[in-house]
Amino acid sequence: MTAQGQAPEGQVADAVRGNWVDTIAPEWSRPYLRLSRADRPIGTWLLLLPCWWGLLLAIVHDGQARLFDVWIFAGCAIGAFLMRGAGCTWNDITDREFDGSVARTASRPIPSGQVSVKGAVIWMCLQALVAFCILLTFNWVAIALGVLSLLPVAIYPFAKRFTWWPQVFLGVAFNWGALLVWTAHTGSLHPAAFVLYLAGIAWTLFYDTIYAHQDTEDDALIGIKSTARLFGENSPRWLRRFLFIAVSLMGLAVILAVPSGEIFALVLALGGPWALGWHLTWQLARFDAEDNDRLLMLFRSNRNAGFLPVLFFAVAMFA
Repeated sequence: MTAQGQAPEGQVADAVRGNWVDTIAPEWSRPYLRLSRADRPIGTWLLLLPCWWGLLLAIVHDGQARLFDVWIFAGCAIGAFLMRGAGCTWNDITDREFDGSVARTASRPIPSGQVSVKGAVIWMCLQALVAFCILLTFNWVAIALGVLSLLPVAIYPFAKRFTWWPQVFLGVAFNWGALLVWTAHTGSLHPAAFVLYLAGIAWTLFYDTIYAHQDTEDDALIGIKSTARLFGENSPRWLRRFLFIAVSLMGLAVILAVPSGEIFALVLALGGPWALGWHLTWQLARFDAEDNDRLLMLFRSNRNAGFLPVLFFAVAMFA
């Protein structure tokens, strides 16, 4: 038991206070769940939501929902949790030397000594294996796309060493589900899926630039690159550009996906990018690069931002 107001032993600095990992999970499991960011669920949402965008928009395009889509919907949720956990574990393995030098990340399980590198590798493989079993329930094209997604996942942790745009690599990896799940439903890809995927990448550039501003000083000291450092005081201008690109591309994806003549469904589905745009505009108005608490709050608010298109696409299914 911890004293009232005292952080639980081993708690990571930017974890959600009172999260289930630090309060009710068995003590032996906590370091591994922290390694998977289970105490910081926003990443799972950011990986999952583009999957649901792709599934719902594919159903609108196809005009038919199937019973198997219920499993795709649920399988994406489980798979997103597992693959986000495996990806974060891989990220922490590769970044273990850097994380110990950054105030926000020094408390993570590997640099703080809660988990060994060998233990982290085993944990990563276990998560990926279970996720692969879920992937095997989809069609062969989706399986191939899922295997291919491992490439950007593997590259991302190294991107900040050689490019000022590591957020692009994160976007490529985090939004892959839009392609995979569209294919899991329809059996093939469509231009709308690619455009939706690009919209997700622009969205990732928006929210992860905000997130990266928390570490600009430490990143500068240890030589880590990011769009936050690249843009500096011009970040609001770039965020506005990413906002415009994300909303425009999502709107184009909707237009390409909705069958011609389905005007009511088109109007409803276009509410998705419209609502996303308003939420990102709200974030931009509150952006303050010097306020880390606000930066973290805005970053986490993207769960709600990304969920808005899900609601509109779901309603459009019934139009």
